[in-house]
Amino acid sequence: MTPAVKTLTRHKVPFTLHEYQHDESSASYGLEAAQKLNVSADKVFKTLVVQSLEGALLVGLVPVSGNVNLKLLARAAGVKKVSMAQPADVQRSTGYVLGGVSPLGQKKRLPTYIDSSAHNHECILISAGQRGLEIELSPIDLSRLCGATFAPIAQSKN
Repeated sequence: MTPAVKTLTRHKVPFTLHEYQHDESSASYGLEAAQKLNVSADKVFKTLVVQSLEGALLVGLVPVSGNVNLKLLARAAGVKKVSMAQPADVQRSTGYVLGGVSPLGQKKRLPTYIDSSAHNHECILISAGQRGLEIELSPIDLSRLCGATFAPIAQSKN
């Protein structure tokens, strides 16, 4: 049981766990999850950790069908600029490896922003804390557990 699943269980939040056989050669963990679970890529959210100019780490969750807009995420966080965090910093802070970073059960709780498109879905899927394992839950429950803010932080991949 991952820290993310333990967090949901401890708080008695309803969720569904989805497991699939992860392919190590996959270029996109989130798109792989959507394809293998036969779910719209708009409903599967990837967890991205960014760093502000001041060095603070933040979390952004966006659909795997798009990308995070760093300017919009910085604006939502009230900082001047953010960039993608270094993988070693992500693992050290969250306790998770890339491709399996969950917004739940992180070693250090980081300010979290969920793309407002999550409101379009009754449930969304997020990483359960390891590659090949996804949690399906209400975006409202996710926001409450993470202390997250909804904001328009995604952009299409076009």
